[in-house]
Amino acid sequence: MSETALGLHVAAAATRAHALLMPATAVQARGLQLEGGAKRQRQGSRLITEKGWIGCNCKARNGTTLKMDSSASTIPRTKSEQLEKVSTSQSISRTASAETVLNADGGNGGQSFSGKSSFGRKIMGTSPGKKAASHHGRRSRSAQLKLDHSEDVTSGAALSRASSASLGFSFSFTGFTAPPEDILADLPTFSDDDNAKDLEAGKARRKIISEPTLPIYIKFTELSYKIILKGVATTTEKEIINGITGSASPGELLALMGPSGSGKTSLLNLLGGRIATNLIQGSITYNDEPYTKSLKSRIGFVTQDDVLFAHLTVRETLTYAALLRLPKTMSRQNKEERAMDVIYELGLDRCQDTMIGGSFVRGVSGGERKRVSIGNEIIINPSLLLLDEPTSGLDSTTALRIVQVLHDIAEAGKTVITTIHQPSSRLYHRFDKLILLGKGSLLYFGKASEAMVYFSSIGCSPLISMNPAEFLLDLANGNLNDVTMPSDLEDKVQIENLGSNVRNNDKPSTTDVHEYLVEAYESRFADKEKKKLMAPLPVNEDMKATMSAKKRDWGANWMQQYSILSCRGLKERRHDYLSWMRITQVIATAIILGLLWWHTDVTTPKGLQDQAGLLFFIAVFWGFFPVFTAIFTFPQERAMLKKERSVNMYRLSAYFIARTTSDLPLDLFLPIIFLVIVYFMAGLRQSIGAFTLTMLTVFLSIIAAQGLGLAIGASLMDVRKATTLASVTVMTFMLAGGFFVKRVPVFMSWVRYLSFNYHTYRLLLKVQYGKAPPSLNVSQLCNGAAEVGAMVAMIFGYRLLAYIFLRRMKLHGA
Repeated sequence: MSETALGLHVAAAATRAHALLMPATAVQARGLQLEGGAKRQRQGSRLITEKGWIGCNCKARNGTTLKMDSSASTIPRTKSEQLEKVSTSQSISRTASAETVLNADGGNGGQSFSGKSSFGRKIMGTSPGKKAASHHGRRSRSAQLKLDHSEDVTSGAALSRASSASLGFSFSFTGFTAPPEDILADLPTFSDDDNAKDLEAGKARRKIISEPTLPIYIKFTELSYKIILKGVATTTEKEIINGITGSASPGELLALMGPSGSGKTSLLNLLGGRIATNLIQGSITYNDEPYTKSLKSRIGFVTQDDVLFAHLTVRETLTYAALLRLPKTMSRQNKEERAMDVIYELGLDRCQDTMIGGSFVRGVSGGERKRVSIGNEIIINPSLLLLDEPTSGLDSTTALRIVQVLHDIAEAGKTVITTIHQPSSRLYHRFDKLILLGKGSLLYFGKASEAMVYFSSIGCSPLISMNPAEFLLDLANGNLNDVTMPSDLEDKVQIENLGSNVRNNDKPSTTDVHEYLVEAYESRFADKEKKKLMAPLPVNEDMKATMSAKKRDWGANWMQQYSILSCRGLKERRHDYLSWMRITQVIATAIILGLLWWHTDVTTPKGLQDQAGLLFFIAVFWGFFPVFTAIFTFPQERAMLKKERSVNMYRLSAYFIARTTSDLPLDLFLPIIFLVIVYFMAGLRQSIGAFTLTMLTVFLSIIAAQGLGLAIGASLMDVRKATTLASVTVMTFMLAGGFFVKRVPVFMSWVRYLSFNYHTYRLLLKVQYGKAPPSLNVSQLCNGAAEVGAMVAMIFGYRLLAYIFLRRMKLHGA
């Protein structure tokens, strides 16, 4: 081919490319605006231009070498940073991604430049004469080139101002001359930290702080677990997990994968020591030691459901967790700083002052809520972190962000085990190890990257391109659609069809597939993995002694726990107690009572009976209202109590007293408003002493009624059952209160002494009249000491019952 023909060929190619490119004026205005590396490309291009690296050698199709010298034709550099003039005989083609690969193959051996990406990118050079090794994450950070026309090739095709800022092009140059070594040294390099960004917020985040921690090597061998299903007449045993063997080491992220009902969550609960029953077989060791209570402070467990207080902010949630769980040796300031460090590590700084939210409260997003749950656990720097379905209900980007956080935690020296339902391909490649479960049996255990190779070796290969996780879950479900059928399994199906009149299109059943996969793993890899587990661990005797310690270490003393829990409870429940609905209810009731009993005339027997009816209604109202408010206390917080007690966050006594006393300021706010309105509208005894004693009597009634509600709620831990029982109890106390029935039968007379309505009513009569008027037909009132003593006994007695019921609850069970 002549030089003229070659020039026409290049001109035609340039014209086609130029039709796809942006106008030259726009390119000059924007400079080199690139996707994913514009700024760095501009810096590198300026260096190349200023150093004078403009000439290059290009081989034509007929082998003729065309040389272009920088002095042959030069174009003045502008502020838009035009690149070097390069001529080529290769055609310009668009690619799907905005990447440009520059392959050097000059006469001196040449050099090639390629970018290698592993969530961060670096510019690397390969040795002369060798091609760079292919990698799935390989990219070029110098995304585009500008091509200027050359007088030696053609003057009609000007590619100098071509810039593909929004289009991706792939250039292949033969004979490209590499820049000198000094220029390479000046080019900016890229590290893994360049891409350490919050995928949701789009801003840089901190790496997980690598703090020294006790490494935990967890092993489980031939692990089996059954449950008992109780029927009407018979009880049966159901096998949940059958002979699972595996291990996880510090620095590894182990994924438990399988279809719904395969036993993932049960296995995770077993590994976390959250199931205690005699129906467990096999062994679980932590650094070759069995599970002990001291491990609770070294194991973080994130449940599938995010159990968090809805009205606390992100910062408050993590700060209270730090104050309660971190060691006593740390000061309060250091604990608060640790909480802020976790907030920045997890990329939660932009929502740190936002409430968590819930079903009826607007708050943070699902991904942020999940990260708060993870932060609650990693704040104690656990050696072993267990997570149950951390990506459920999240979009792919948020799920990738969560898994990347887990990967960073594992890299910091922790052992991370998580269940996963159906991850995307990007999530799947983040896992170090994989356990594939099917119907409670082990189908695969090993490196996640080798799972596809293993199943191909037993005859199961995908016929189409698909996500590895989808392929593995199809196999675990017994689905062989778009999967090659193993010859052994195919022979088995044909043998079964020979003895049957019904043919199933020569497809094996799900049971056949499951049995084949279980037998294949047991025959090929099970023994090999068991031998690996027999190898000694790199742990010394001191580490084993630490694992077997029996003593539990509390993060705070009893008074500190009480103070922190009281403050947290006050902040959480103030929104409910001071809600406009409750305030409106109390004020409206008070106004109606005041209007009905407006300045009652007590000089007449009828007016006296009316006022006594008002006093009895006050005693009933402030006995009924607190009972049904306190009933919901422990049933609603059962999940939170179970979660926090399972990790020894605080003592049960500290929680109980804080829970029952922190609400008192809020509980006594509304009665004050109520009495101020009713007392003066109804014209009750006008004196400061009488008003104060009336207020104290109502307070005693409220606190005693709360104790009854707490005891009923703690005894049943079910809102519906507790409401039913409370309705019957309060109705009985009200009827036996001495207002409706004057002559109570002897066999029922004892009920009145258990009724706080009865004692409150008598105390209110004592405050208003001193001695009971004969027209009211009330037994003689003494000094009121007996009634006060009975009320105080109820306050402590009902609460003691509630504490006993809580102590007997199995809060650590599965």
